[in-house]
Amino acid sequence: MSLSLYSEYRQQQLEALLEITRIFASSPDLSTLLRTILGYAAELVRADFGYIALTTRSGALRITTGYRLPTAVFERLSPYLAQKRPVAEFWSEEELRYQLDMVNDVVSSSLEQVIALPLVLEDEDVVGGIFLFRAGTIAFTPGDRMLLRDFADQAAVAVRNARQVEQLRTEKARVEAIIENNPNGIMILDPGMRVEIINRALSKLLGISEDAVRGKHCSEVLKLENTTGEHLCMQQGAPPPPTTRVIYGEGDILRPGRKRVTVGVSYAPLFGNDGNLVNVIVTFVDITRYREAEELKSTFISVISHELKTPVSIIKGYAGTLAREDVQLDPQFVRESGRIIVEEADRLTELIDNLLDASRIQAGALSLRLEPVDLAMIARKAVERFSAQSPHHQFILQIPNNLPLVMADDRRLRQVFDNLISNAVKYSPQGGNIEVGAKADGRRVLVYVRDSGIGIPEEEFDDIFEPFYRVDSSLRRRAQGAGLGLFLVKAIIQAMGGEIWVESELGKGSAFFFTLPVAEENER
Repeated sequence: MSLSLYSEYRQQQLEALLEITRIFASSPDLSTLLRTILGYAAELVRADFGYIALTTRSGALRITTGYRLPTAVFERLSPYLAQKRPVAEFWSEEELRYQLDMVNDVVSSSLEQVIALPLVLEDEDVVGGIFLFRAGTIAFTPGDRMLLRDFADQAAVAVRNARQVEQLRTEKARVEAIIENNPNGIMILDPGMRVEIINRALSKLLGISEDAVRGKHCSEVLKLENTTGEHLCMQQGAPPPPTTRVIYGEGDILRPGRKRVTVGVSYAPLFGNDGNLVNVIVTFVDITRYREAEELKSTFISVISHELKTPVSIIKGYAGTLAREDVQLDPQFVRESGRIIVEEADRLTELIDNLLDASRIQAGALSLRLEPVDLAMIARKAVERFSAQSPHHQFILQIPNNLPLVMADDRRLRQVFDNLISNAVKYSPQGGNIEVGAKADGRRVLVYVRDSGIGIPEEEFDDIFEPFYRVDSSLRRRAQGAGLGLFLVKAIIQAMGGEIWVESELGKGSAFFFTLPVAEENER
């Protein structure tokens, strides 16, 4: 090649490299860059067609982009390249001639020249190669190879950068997915303790969107009550953590109109290589259930010990009196003592049965036998039974004659009515009306038990269906019971395919509603 011709090539090459640099700066899309690099390279050395192949994850070669590459050539070369690795032997003249022969088998023109240059990174890792084909007898020259070398280097850099960008994008997407879908709440703070990110779980926990808290100091976002341990976000302008250790504290998130949530909060500082604070990762773990389990355990011991101790003491006292031989007991007293012993024994049996049922429910082992049941008859018998026991209450039964049968467990449905009516009696100490009613409502039957007693605070509507829970009032503290009745009622109703809820107003009484599905056999 003459000096003037080489200078012309070199000028064209420099212009091409500048254009490639400009494209790379504006759009680092790998396909666009490789297509541009291959096009300039092929035009400069007057190649008829060519391709760039890159290594796959398995190490094989795959054609990524082509220059005037016939489909037949692509289809012929692809299986061949898939079996190759970019080792030294692959670039030998023998292999390149073999490629040339394969190409000539599927193109009409006779190609006689081929040149290939590996794409090599700084660590000598081969990430692919440029392959160019040309017709005619004029061979590719060392000058052509020198010109192509710069294009190969550019392509290698483009591949490296693109793979790094892709890796970063993949890692970023993975981290974002982990953060966003983590069941625990996550908050990421900047060095000034201002919020950068909160995930979906924390947004739901706090009842606030990410956009609403971004940029705010964490003390404006995190408001805890009943705190223990250490907290960095409890006051405006709190300093960032001075050490690399994880800081931990606990507290209650109070949300108006919603149940209290107890969380464990971990503050993990993240420092850069220069030792400066980059972020603080705050993780929130809902430990409400753990706290409730501890409270439940304590409540269980307290309630059960009281509920067991009282009837046992009464039974023992009356039995001891009856067993005395030094006194002559009045027959009426003996009969009354026997009646009391039987009542207290029944109370113990009921408590034990309730505990067993609660255990079965929590173990998911509550068994039911669902069949068409006459709800009206069960309600009527329950009302008659309690009317005889509670003469100072006025019982009202509001059930139509044509009420359809329901799908239910007969014994469990009796248990539901007994619990609800017993509660109505127990928490209406001044007497008054107790109304039991039902009506058909489409494909279900709606049932209610209404009293005119002390009522239930609205904020405790959900809690009363929890095991061992009793509304905090002087009457409820005096009333007998382990706090299992409504828990069992709800579990039974739901197991039979229904729903249960309460409506109440303090001082004016409560109404418990539940639904059950209508049986297919609904003729009375």
